[in-house]
Amino acid sequence: MNADGTWSAQATLPIPPPEMRRLIGPEDPAEFDNPRGSLVYPHLSPDVYERVLDFGCGCGRIARQLIQQVPRPERYLGIDLHRGMIAWCRANLEPAAPGFEFRHHDVHSVSLNPGVDKPKTLPFPAEDGSFTLVNAWSVFTHLTESQAKHYLREVGRVLAPGGVLNSTWFLFDKRDYPMLTDIQNALYTNEYDLSASVIFDREWVRREARNAGLTIVQVLPPRIRNFQWTVLMAPSGARADEVGFPPDEAPQGAVPASNLPVDANLIGLDERP
Repeated sequence: MNADGTWSAQATLPIPPPEMRRLIGPEDPAEFDNPRGSLVYPHLSPDVYERVLDFGCGCGRIARQLIQQVPRPERYLGIDLHRGMIAWCRANLEPAAPGFEFRHHDVHSVSLNPGVDKPKTLPFPAEDGSFTLVNAWSVFTHLTESQAKHYLREVGRVLAPGGVLNSTWFLFDKRDYPMLTDIQNALYTNEYDLSASVIFDREWVRREARNAGLTIVQVLPPRIRNFQWTVLMAPSGARADEVGFPPDEAPQGAVPASNLPVDANLIGLDERP
């Protein structure tokens, strides 16, 4: 506990190494800290933090902040396709937080989890209706259309009544692209790795959410034009009205992704050269 009544886990919880932080985006150690124990996402109700499934937990940026949050979640399950980052979280975060668990989600990724025998999707390792919050921050922005459809259904399966999906998306309006057919609802930016950045038709997202038993209940526009939209979904029938997408009036800017090293999938593993 600090003299001003705040506390920091810097001295007791390790910060992931720079090469891991570089893989997920934010590199500043302050982005991993929550010294005042505040709600990690102020736009969410405090009661949804009771049981958290962190889909795409990476090297534990949100997990580390949740460990410091007051109150701390009773249960936390972080899953990610990068073996090295999951191994780091198990060794450094799990022992400090009872109820926190990390698992490797062994699905195929060209850069982060290669292997021709790996499936493109897997079920969440969770029971039906077992989580009050599914967090998918910068995850659907890296899924193909078929993967996004699968995981929306998984979210609908594991969310408890009154639960929330907190997710981010890149969105476009398909009506502005007359060459697209009924089965083309996503734009891809990298011919070698389709997961690099994926942009979805916003009405497709709404439609697939409904098909998964989910309702879009809140939308926060991006802070930079055409960047990440924050989309909250709740189980349909939860007495929440469906909302539309507000206009994107953010200023233009650039947030280019970092180039991944050739051995990105081996970071944090003993077999790395």
